Amino acid sequence: MNLKRIMQHLSSGRAAVRRAFPPHTLDAIERAIRETEARHAGQIRFAVEATLELAPLLAGQTAQERAIEVFSRLRVWDTEHNNGVLVYLLLADRDVEIVADRGIHVKLGTETWEAICREMEAAFRNGQFEAGVLAGIHAVGEHLARHFPARGGKPNEMPDRPVVL
Repeated sequence: MNLKRIMQHLSSGRAAVRRAFPPHTLDAIERAIRETEARHAGQIRFAVEATLELAPLLAGQTAQERAIEVFSRLRVWDTEHNNGVLVYLLLADRDVEIVADRGIHVKLGTETWEAICREMEAAFRNGQFEAGVLAGIHAVGEHLARHFPARGGKPNEMPDRPVVL
């Protein structure tokens, strides 16, 4: 049991998300997702969560485990070409996880996603939440554009609006 982590989660809350991601930042992230998706056939979702609930926290749930749950809950896996990508931030831990559906993950692998996560986390350590997320969205979009180029008339399969859990 990591007492420091537990205290961090218990002392954080939704107000921390509102400070780091005010409405204008959420709007900028939504625009970035929409603009990026115009260049590829993939789908990107961004979700931020202030803290874990107490039971998962006490059980030692990791941000990666929670990201996989959120990936499923938001149905990011439910895209025509299996090319949905979730960018998940657990704010209390300042931990970013990227979960990609099998269609894109097999083309890139874990190392690519980890590199994007570490760059975003570095920006967050400097208090640059909007810049960090936008850079991450654009980096994911570049990979999607390379492997799943845009096709005319493709439907937007998922909402572009960031999810605050």
